[in-house]
Amino acid sequence: MRRLWIAAVYLIFTVLLIIPLIEIVRGSWADGWGGFTEALMRPQSLHALGMTGMIVIVVTLINTMFGVMLALYLVRAQWIGPRIKRLLNSLVDLPFAVSPVIGGLMIVLLLGPSTVIGAFFEDAGFKVVYALPGMILATLFVTFPIMVREVLPVLQEIGAQQEEAASTLGAYSWYTFWKVTWPSIRWGVIYGVVLTVARSLGEFGAVLVVSGNIMNKTQTATTLVYQDVENFNVVAANGVALVLAVFSVGLLLLMEWAKKRKEVH
Repeated sequence: MRRLWIAAVYLIFTVLLIIPLIEIVRGSWADGWGGFTEALMRPQSLHALGMTGMIVIVVTLINTMFGVMLALYLVRAQWIGPRIKRLLNSLVDLPFAVSPVIGGLMIVLLLGPSTVIGAFFEDAGFKVVYALPGMILATLFVTFPIMVREVLPVLQEIGAQQEEAASTLGAYSWYTFWKVTWPSIRWGVIYGVVLTVARSLGEFGAVLVVSGNIMNKTQTATTLVYQDVENFNVVAANGVALVLAVFSVGLLLLMEWAKKRKEVH
């Protein structure tokens, strides 16, 4: 029975992951090296990949800073009551429970050009929806829980004894964080960063709703793949998808390396 379950796991893994990756590689090289490079060197591909990279960098930086901060507050803050902490803890998981498309729609309904807030920003010359800021907000909404959920269990596990001892000895809060807290949570932060980058790279639904998918303006790599498939440009779609897949696999391998390095130390 055990062998049967192991075989079933390998079969599912092969069908859901290995075969699709092989098909993406085959599809991207259907027209040879020339077709692959042409698909990636198109103006829309370069713009979409650049837009994706910009969103990933901004979202990862914001999520790292605020995710670690919120995790610290949920675990260490004494001035937040237990009921408020439970409420905040539940709200953190909201993006996991809500479809990304709904998240994008909420941003449009709140900050779209036809809303009071959106019209105010547009009058001030700052466009949110159907522009880069809205795409960043949509990706932030989808990825925000990742960092919190990576760091929070680590903080709960290490306890607050060392931090309290440092404060008793007169250490400032920032010094305590960098010298006591950070060494204990840095690997959790690294995992959170890797997962945030991978999730940001693959986000589609929320970004599609908020961006409008305007070529050479608000198009990301995933929405470009969607458009190429819709236009039956399968080779180009596979080429861009292969770049995203290789980058994501590389991130996962990096995370596995980080885990082994942590075990060594």
